[in-house]
Amino acid sequence: MIYPIVMYGDPVLRKRAKDIEKGKDIKELAADMFETMHEAHGIGLAAPQIGKGIRLFIVDGTTLEDEPNLKDFKKVFVNPEMVDEFGEPWAFEEGCLSIPNIREEVERPEKIKIKYFDENWNAHEEEFDGMKARIIQHEYDHIEGKLFIDYLTPLKKQMLKGKLGKISKGDVDTEYRILAPLKK
Repeated sequence: MIYPIVMYGDPVLRKRAKDIEKGKDIKELAADMFETMHEAHGIGLAAPQIGKGIRLFIVDGTTLEDEPNLKDFKKVFVNPEMVDEFGEPWAFEEGCLSIPNIREEVERPEKIKIKYFDENWNAHEEEFDGMKARIIQHEYDHIEGKLFIDYLTPLKKQMLKGKLGKISKGDVDTEYRILAPLKK
C-alpha cells in the first residue's frame, strides 16, 4: 500500500515519536513504507512522514548508483536509539520528501553508533559512517521531531519561509501523493 507523504507543517513531523510495543508485527507496515518511499524516489522514510507517530524508519541506498558502498544498504530501524555521533562534521546537500523541492547544505558528524531492532525484532548495535550515517541521522531526526531545515541559519530559514508556507498548503509539484496540513 502506498501512503501519501505528510508535508511540512503537519504537527506529526514535530513530535517525538512513541516506541513500538516489542514484538508487534510491523513487517507489512515496513513493506508499505518501502513501497511508498520507492514510489516517491526517496532513500529514507520515517513513520511520521506517513502520519504515524511511531519510532520506525527505513533506508534504502541501493538505488544510488554513484555510491557503491550503499549497494547493500537496505534496512528497517525499529525503536532506534542513537548511542553516539562522532568524527569530523561534513556538509552535504540534503532534501526531504516532506519538504519537496528544497535542498540545503547540512553539517553532520561523519560517524554514528546506533542501537535498534530490525523488522523481526532482532537487536542490533552498529556503527555507520559517511552517507550511511547521514541517511540514518536524517531519518532519526524525523522520529525525534526534527527536520533538516532546523540546522539552517535564521537568515536561510527566513528566505525559505514563503516556499515552506506553500508546501504546507499543498501548493507544490511532486510526483507522489501528498497530505498537506493547510490544504483547503
